[in-house]
Formats: sequence, C-alpha cells, structure tokens
Amino acid sequence: MPLLRDAQLAYAFDHAARSYDTLVAANPGYHAHLRRSARRLGLPPEVAGLRVLDLGCGTGASTAALAAVLPGADITAVDASGGMLRRAAARPWARPVRFVHAPVEQLQEAGVDGPFDAVFAAYLLRNATDPDAVLAAARRLLAPHGRLAVHEYALSGRAAHRAVWNAVCGGLVLPVAALLGDGPLYRHLRRSVLCFDTAGALGRRVARAGFERVRVLPLPGWQTGITHTVAARRPMGPGTSEEDPR
Repeated sequence: MPLLRDAQLAYAFDHAARSYDTLVAANPGYHAHLRRSARRLGLPPEVAGLRVLDLGCGTGASTAALAAVLPGADITAVDASGGMLRRAAARPWARPVRFVHAPVEQLQEAGVDGPFDAVFAAYLLRNATDPDAVLAAARRLLAPHGRLAVHEYALSGRAAHRAVWNAVCGGLVLPVAALLGDGPLYRHLRRSVLCFDTAGALGRRVARAGFERVRVLPLPGWQTGITHTVAARRPMGPGTSEEDPR
C-alpha cells in the first residue's frame, strides 16, 4: 500500500478522529512520553507567557502535554485535519489555547507568526510530504535560541526494534483499526515508520536544517528503540548577542 499524502491523509485523519483517542489509550506510556519530550525542550516551567507552537497537534494529546509541563505558556496548536482539531478544541483547557486549521506549508497565510520560544512536533515529520520544509518553517518561526522538540516514531535501526513495531501493529493496532473502519490510516502509519528515518538519521536531518545542540534521546518502555525525542536549538542569528537569554 502506498503512503497516504496531503488531502488523502487529512481525510483519513478526519475519519479516524472519533476513535483516535481510544486507540491511543491502549498504548502504555503514550501521554507520559509526550510530557517527557515536552520537558526536553528545556524551558523553565515557572515562566508565564512563553510562546509555544504545537505543530500537528492532532486531537490535543501533545497540546495537553505542553500545557502540563509549561502551565503558563501561550500555546498555538496547528493541524491540517479539521476533524482532529475539533476534538482538540473540545477538550477542557486551564488556559486558552489558540487552535489553527492549516497545513504547515500555509502557516503564514493562516496568521501564525513568530517568534516562538519553542516548537513541538509530535508524530508529524514522517507524515509530511517534505519534512525538511517543515523543519525550515519551524526554524523561521523560532526566536534565537528557541527550542525544538521532535517526538517521533524513528526506529533505532536494530532488527529487534523493527520486529517489535511490526508485531504490535500487526497483532493489535491494525485489527482494532479495521474493526473501527480506519484500516487505511493505520496501515499507512505502520508503513510510514518503516519508510522513515532511523533515529540517527532524523537527528542528522535536524542538524542539516540549521539547528544546533541536537540530541537524540530514547523513550522508555516497549517503545525503547522505536520512539525518540530529537531536541535542538535554533542558533543566534547574525548581528545578535551570543549570550543565551535563558
């Protein structure tokens, strides 16, 4: 099965929005891992008014992780799926969250402007037609020394981790998704991981996009070797002080 792209993928996510959180709830550690990646941004949680951009927010799980770790942040959450975004907006939020329905390629037209103190991208890059363009957009929107965290299924390259991914998808996720009528999306998601960067290659991709202090960090549990955080920082621009404001 070929990978779904753009309008096809957005439609598939729209269709799956009603049951997406049900499948997520069956994944041990899913929400805890998102919070861990949010903490890896390295921002001070006690500071109010930090501007944080959640790219590919889906039904709001990543947004909730950011809100929990950075309770005073001003969060803008973006997704190309209207169905997913409606589910996210319907959640109860302790602080207002700005939700924007737009693909990453059209953020400026949708009124999403920087600079942001941090960009968080969970499970987004491998679903993007041009992941390098997504990283370039994130870099443009970040303030100097702004932080990036990419939370992604990116396999270690070891055969054992690839086998675990295939076993979990084939034995649990795909049968349940088929019963829910969302088989095409989850077959795409399984294949997208197998076709995407390894964790090391993803770290190198982020570095090529112009980020510094790139770290590839594992996540625990059954997803060890399967899910990673790539944490990085935008360098200071030309003509600005090298003193880190943080």
